[in-house]
Amino acid sequence: MTEATARRRGRGGGGAARRAERTSVKIEVAKYIERNIPNFEVLTEEALDIIEYNAETILEEVGVNFVNNPAALDRWRAVGATVDGERVRIPRGLARKLIATAPSKFTQHARNPERNVEIGGKNLVLAPVYGPPFVRDLEGGRRYATMDDFQKFVKLGYMSKWLHHSGGTVCEPTDVAVNKRHLDMLLAHMTLSDKPFMGSVTEPSRAQDSVEMCEILFGKEFVQENTVMTSLINVNSPLTFDDVMMGAMEVYAANNQACIVSPFIVGGAMAPVSVAGTLTQVLAEVLAGISYNQMIRPGAPVIFGAFVTSIDMNSGAPTFGTPEASHILYGAGQLARRLGLPFRSGGGLCGSKLPDAQAAYETANTLNTALLGGVNFMLHSCGWLEGGLVSSFEKFVLDADQLGVLHHMARGVAYDENAQAMDAIREVGPGGHYLGCAHTQANFKDAFWRTNVLDYKPFETWDEEGARDSMTLAAAKVKTMLETYEKPAIDPEIEAALVAYVENKKASMPDSFT
Repeated sequence: MTEATARRRGRGGGGAARRAERTSVKIEVAKYIERNIPNFEVLTEEALDIIEYNAETILEEVGVNFVNNPAALDRWRAVGATVDGERVRIPRGLARKLIATAPSKFTQHARNPERNVEIGGKNLVLAPVYGPPFVRDLEGGRRYATMDDFQKFVKLGYMSKWLHHSGGTVCEPTDVAVNKRHLDMLLAHMTLSDKPFMGSVTEPSRAQDSVEMCEILFGKEFVQENTVMTSLINVNSPLTFDDVMMGAMEVYAANNQACIVSPFIVGGAMAPVSVAGTLTQVLAEVLAGISYNQMIRPGAPVIFGAFVTSIDMNSGAPTFGTPEASHILYGAGQLARRLGLPFRSGGGLCGSKLPDAQAAYETANTLNTALLGGVNFMLHSCGWLEGGLVSSFEKFVLDADQLGVLHHMARGVAYDENAQAMDAIREVGPGGHYLGCAHTQANFKDAFWRTNVLDYKPFETWDEEGARDSMTLAAAKVKTMLETYEKPAIDPEIEAALVAYVENKKASMPDSFT
């Protein structure tokens, strides 16, 4: 038996884990979305041709900076780029040639194979909020996030039916040293959930720690041959690739782990104010980043990312759910599909300080745009508040509930014999009702999507129960979910090895909070 085989069997749980699984609470989880509806496209072929031509012009004439990374500069020289200081100019056609080895879709494996996701094609994988330093809930208000908060979010993500992915930094636990918190976060994803997760990108050595912990969880050989992490590599827009993010990407690409190469743009500040201009810069940055990824390891899985917001020209604050952001998302999706690459964008984005009407409007605009725009991996799909500064417990469950709408929308409209309902129409006839007919009785359980959080009771009942608003209902849902949470089964030896790795790593270095 090879090490990989042994680890794979262990990953399935072993005897102890299987016994635990038989007695555990069953969590209902929906498969990732497989679209049966067309993508919405806003750009003509002429517009796409112009944007692609202009993006390659930027790469050739303006160039991109690779900061504090001499090895990257050497790699670019070796493939024929012109390097002047830290500025890299890429001849027309070279980037397109280099990215040709990137796969159009790939499978990210979870420790529970039933939770594996396929990223690319017509699929949509939903992952939670990523990165906020603050959290908010009804009882505690807005505060700095802790590891306890982080673990609660992982538990909520595990129990959320419509969420396919555990995510990464669902909040930034500020009570643990900066150089050590990634270890505790990874351990939480690996043990408190059995969904796929993301690795650390805040320093190349932390990316290496992520790979080594995955080798304990999955087996070293399995990790090298399969993708078990998807990680976010942000471009320092405009047109700059820093050594920290590129260093993390080098680690992941070398180990066959997926990277989202994603410009991080506030339109008007970090890119032009026009949609076409912003899309041109997005494409130039993505082409350069994915080219470099494929130079590290041809065939490594990679995702075309686009995170773009507009700006309030009065206050300078980023804005969300705007028509300009939707246009950019739709256009970036078209560009990604032209390149044959999986696409990341969207999310439950909003600028509101509370899970209120503003949050709902802006979130719905972005979620629906992402569904129609062909997004394959949606980060921030639930829990995002205050422009990404806050992870909200109540908004997490409100958003996660609404993700069920995306699943149902993506199914399209059935028109088989059952859907045609001719027998029901004949049975009821003029002037009747359908409540008791055979077709209704056979289909009512799954005919309509049903919320698991919102209130549809009559006014009198709602009033008698305290006239609870959505935030209050969500707070009660959070409490119920955390009270009924049960940890998914995991092989005790693997869990012990992960805990030991984390403890040894943390003991090997002093705390650093910078």
